[in-house]
Amino acid sequence: MNFITYGGLPNAKISIEKKAEKDGVLFFDVNMILEEEAVPQQFTVCWNFPIIDTLSTWSPTIKAWRYLAPHWKAQRTTSRTASWMPIHCHFSRDGRNRQTVAVADAKTPISLLSGANDNTAELYCAIEFFTNPVAPLKEYHTTIRIDLRHIPYEQAIRDVTKWWETDCGYTPAFVPEYAKYPMNSTWYSYHRDLVEDDLLRECELSKPLGMETILIDDGWQRGEGHHMVGDWMVNADKFPDFKNFVDKVHEIGMKVMVWFSVPFLGKWSALEEGRENPVYTRFKDMVLNGGTDGFGDTFHFDPRYKEVRDYLVDIYVSRVKEWGIDGLKLDFIDWFNLTDISLKPDDRRDIKSLEEAIDALMLAVHDALIKVKPDILIEFRETYVGPCIRQYGNMLRVIDCPNDALINRGDTINLRLISGDTAIHSDMLMWNVNEPVENAAMQITNCIFSVPQISMRIQSLPEDHKKMLGFYLDFWRKNRDILAYGDIFAKNPEFGYSMAYAVKDKEAVFALYADTAVDIMDMKTAKIINSTRLDALIVENAQGRDFEVVNCMGEVLETGKIENNVVKINVPLSGIIFIK
Repeated sequence: MNFITYGGLPNAKISIEKKAEKDGVLFFDVNMILEEEAVPQQFTVCWNFPIIDTLSTWSPTIKAWRYLAPHWKAQRTTSRTASWMPIHCHFSRDGRNRQTVAVADAKTPISLLSGANDNTAELYCAIEFFTNPVAPLKEYHTTIRIDLRHIPYEQAIRDVTKWWETDCGYTPAFVPEYAKYPMNSTWYSYHRDLVEDDLLRECELSKPLGMETILIDDGWQRGEGHHMVGDWMVNADKFPDFKNFVDKVHEIGMKVMVWFSVPFLGKWSALEEGRENPVYTRFKDMVLNGGTDGFGDTFHFDPRYKEVRDYLVDIYVSRVKEWGIDGLKLDFIDWFNLTDISLKPDDRRDIKSLEEAIDALMLAVHDALIKVKPDILIEFRETYVGPCIRQYGNMLRVIDCPNDALINRGDTINLRLISGDTAIHSDMLMWNVNEPVENAAMQITNCIFSVPQISMRIQSLPEDHKKMLGFYLDFWRKNRDILAYGDIFAKNPEFGYSMAYAVKDKEAVFALYADTAVDIMDMKTAKIINSTRLDALIVENAQGRDFEVVNCMGEVLETGKIENNVVKINVPLSGIIFIK
């Protein structure tokens, strides 16, 4: 590799040194040394890679169009403590790794770029360091990992995840069993219009369908709107006795999670119009912004102050103890950003770096919560995913994409590929109740390799939709070891994944989204979901095996024995072929 570096402070000494080479994986140390402590300026490390059998670029931040892109409009992945991770994987037309680039440092603001150089037919690759302001420092060191092995791209990505976990010190949080069971979430189904008795009825209906937890999203708290948050007290008009509500849900047999927006601090009190929020009064000179973030009079806590971190930790711990809840959804942590007022020095801060402060806050929250409840559920959602976030939480959820099966498919598979054993959850599933039931089922089939979160009012579902939901959640639970714990493979990422499958102990679940043929290889059992809009699939290498076809409600349509090595089997939209 011929690296070129440019940028940085005039007195910065920047070097790239080869550290090791292990079976086709190269490691390079990046070193920056300043003459005296200072705020570093952005610098770039770049190199060229020949575009030979290199079709596309994979990164969880690159969505539907995974083209190479020209170098002057390169594909870009940004990474920092509270957002994403530094990785690009370039792969061939048959889905094999050509070059996978990753950086050991997942905290510092970094961007990875890659694009085709139209002069040389080479891939211009670059890593930009310190893309956002950071605290003053004198030295900086990290490692670039470049994997050139001709292996399946999925394996190259998984190996980066293992490297972050083992060699880079990002040890993932413990994942309780209940993190990998279907849930009922209230956001799309209720938004802020929460009614206690209605929610209890929803729990009574959700539990038999296979949902084990209810997530009470935004709207439970006193003061609706981000401009009145910060004290996190229950809205007594909706929940006169929240602990009693939680106890009733527990009696039904479900767990309870509660939503909190971590950074937000509202200026106004929820108790008296025009009165300042006492929490704002206390912390208004320990914030990151001036309340101009689009949410009106909403500010963001500055976690560089120990007093701020202690307050937030105490809020979450006290609420878990007081209410007996089983988990927290901790939202919006990617909104911690430095602005003009927070760039000024303040001797009261015990941590200079915002990235280090976010890390310290979230590690403190995690450690304090597991002391209270070792199996507590902690959810984060995109964009706050990655090796840092996996230390703090055991559930990662797809970004809000209501009724959008394609985003849910792509992002759940992306997160499964890069997130190891952390529980990956779909965005909350919703659909129009007037949809044909087969279409409604596609919301589930497109995120079948993640833990389904349902956000439909069960009481209002048509009977066929309710039957479909019960069948698919039962199918998911029966195949949970494969779907949630198995190795996942996904074909044609450049097309948004035409087919994906998960395998464990030679048992597999396949989901076809565009491909119409599936080779079951040497699997002991195979379940094949038709999400292609076609009414038949081609199955290979299943000769002599018994099969059964069911529709999206689990009704048996056909049984028999497969007579040929290649066979066409009729199966309706959202139906499943079972092969034994």
